Amino acid sequence: MSLAVAAPARHPLAGRVGLVAAVVVVLGEMIWLVAGLPGAALVSDLGAMAVSSWAAVLCVGAARRHPHALRRFWSLLAATMILAALGRTVWTVERLGGIDLPHTPLVGGLFTAGIVTGTAALLCSRAGPRSLIGQARTLLDGVIVGLALIPIGWLLVFRDVADADLADPLRTFGLLYPMFDLMQLTILVAVAGPGRPMWRSLTVIGAGLAIRAGADTVYVSLVAHGSYAPGHPVDVCWPLSYLLVGLATRYPPPACGDGEEDVESPLPPWWRVALPYLPVGGAIVAVMLSRRPTGQTPHLVFVGMMALLGVLALRQGLAANENLRLVGRLRRLAYSDQLTGLPNRLTFIRRLRHALRAGGPVAVVLLDLDGFKQVNDRFGHAAGDRLLSTTAERMRDAVGPDGMIARLGGDEFAVLVAGDRPVSPERLAVRLLAALEPLPGEEDLGVHPSASIGIAEYGPQHTSHTDLLRDADIAMYAAKASGKSAYRTCTAELRESAVGRAELIADLRRAVDEGQLLMEFQPIVDLATGTVRSAEALVRWRHPRLGVLTPARFLPLAEETGLILGIDRWVIHEACRAAATWREHAPEVTVAVNIAAAHLCRPDLIATVTGAMGAAGLPPRALTLELTESALIEGSEAVLDRLAQLRDLGVRIAIDDFGTGYSSLSYLHRIPATELKIDRSFVSRLDAGDARAYATVEMVNRLAGAFDLAVVAEGVETGAQHAAVTAIGCRQGQGWRYGRPTALSDLLPTLVPVDAAR
Repeated sequence: MSLAVAAPARHPLAGRVGLVAAVVVVLGEMIWLVAGLPGAALVSDLGAMAVSSWAAVLCVGAARRHPHALRRFWSLLAATMILAALGRTVWTVERLGGIDLPHTPLVGGLFTAGIVTGTAALLCSRAGPRSLIGQARTLLDGVIVGLALIPIGWLLVFRDVADADLADPLRTFGLLYPMFDLMQLTILVAVAGPGRPMWRSLTVIGAGLAIRAGADTVYVSLVAHGSYAPGHPVDVCWPLSYLLVGLATRYPPPACGDGEEDVESPLPPWWRVALPYLPVGGAIVAVMLSRRPTGQTPHLVFVGMMALLGVLALRQGLAANENLRLVGRLRRLAYSDQLTGLPNRLTFIRRLRHALRAGGPVAVVLLDLDGFKQVNDRFGHAAGDRLLSTTAERMRDAVGPDGMIARLGGDEFAVLVAGDRPVSPERLAVRLLAALEPLPGEEDLGVHPSASIGIAEYGPQHTSHTDLLRDADIAMYAAKASGKSAYRTCTAELRESAVGRAELIADLRRAVDEGQLLMEFQPIVDLATGTVRSAEALVRWRHPRLGVLTPARFLPLAEETGLILGIDRWVIHEACRAAATWREHAPEVTVAVNIAAAHLCRPDLIATVTGAMGAAGLPPRALTLELTESALIEGSEAVLDRLAQLRDLGVRIAIDDFGTGYSSLSYLHRIPATELKIDRSFVSRLDAGDARAYATVEMVNRLAGAFDLAVVAEGVETGAQHAAVTAIGCRQGQGWRYGRPTALSDLLPTLVPVDAAR
């Protein structure tokens, strides 16, 4: 059974009684010594023995009560208090035996052992350094401060003391206790450290160390000048320091994590770094002032300074070694990926540039995981990190010595193949794809993405490593477009297509601001009368170099890059202004505008639509928003609420390309639509007498009637198609049979006022 389990619970009342008794002993001793009552020396000795023994018992209890991480700390403090009690007991026995100041080897050994255990306790505290090198560095810092005190103490205390008075080595050693106290106090300040919550126990122990350091300094001064006698009032300071150690055991342990820092430790302040070296300057000045008129340096000062120089040299050696280790760690951080252990982008670029300078064949195999975002979204980033680590291990094994694999960032990896190639880049790509195939059970877990790989080989068309990486990226995206889990090699055709695509995107960013977009309108006719009652707004791009481009050429790029939002806003405003102009000739005509799926998710959609209608003076009933059924099905409840608000305002909602998406009767109940537009793919087959197409169009028309929705047949191009959709009962039609997309000026004459139509 562990000590933590076997330890009995501390009785609160017994603890308070013990503390009160210790306080009474210290106060009684203080009064006795200050008053100079008889037997002051014995009272002083008995008080120190009693309080140190009490503190030892409490430290043992704390060691059994506190967590394992603090057990060694309290055990060493208990040993320190026991050694203090034993040392004071031997001191008392030898003093009563006739020695006025018993600086004997046994007494000196016990007190020195207490200094060693006390120092070890501070180094083992939870706030202390974890590594042996860190503990050695902290210990040396304390020793430096302590040794620097020797010449300073000589100058302030011992300068007028004859050498004969310091001839006894044991007597001289006893005069060094303030140095040890200051050393321990320095170590405590170091281990408490900046940026950590200060544990109250360490604060109380530090106060005890400060009291003991002051008492030892006064004691040394009195002994050096021959004016100390046992029972002096300063003697009360030692039991007071023991009292504070016992009091420190009453505080709860610090909050313990799982062994790792939750946050990065802040840099220490300048004074903490300079703390061990600040007293050295004072020591140098003290050495110069302590020289005798003959030019000689006192022996104790000389020995102390030699020891100080040796410790400083050792401390600087540790600092140099630590700097080398830090440089190595920084190199690893700078050139390797911390998650997978692979070389990172910086290392890959350096190796790639070196391979290009060396000459010879060079190829880059670029790999991007397919579906990795879904793994993060479904299982969390911790699962994603584990997947990246295992995937990197598989790829490292697949590549082997035939290339250098690196993680460029995120879920993107690259392999450098340079020099004599035992295998081709294509063969490496096949091996990588095979290595990434799911193992038994992984497909069911849904945490195993595939990969798309692009290959680029350095050639005359490349001027630098960036060109080579660009071509590998082009090939990788071509592999994704071809169905993923595949590889493609970059060709001149792929490169030209990608460059042209990038240039087109760059031009598209300027199209709205530079007024390159234009509007055309395709009429929507009343099949019963043949009159034009509405028109669909269609955007065109007057490219300065390529001429007029159709929506199919640039709208997919606009949706992919997010530029569709700006284009949509422009189209809505222009369509509303055009419709306002039409209504001056035909008051009942309306305009239809296509809305991208991305715009449906925007909370400012309603403000955009109402703002455009308000600026043009167009009533809401004159505007129809056309939305694809796939965009509507994927929309959230917020999207449906937005559409319902627009419908309540009077704006009409049309489901475009009906029948090509996720056609479902259930969603028709939820979408606030006013009309359906039958996709042209069904209408085009009516020419050939396709019975299934006819039945489909007829079914959609009946379905729309059941939901009280108007129907528009799209793509009507021939008389046979017109006759079919008319016979089926569709109310409106749209297509080249009734008019091609045209400018506003050409459309106006076709608009028929309501009265004229009647």
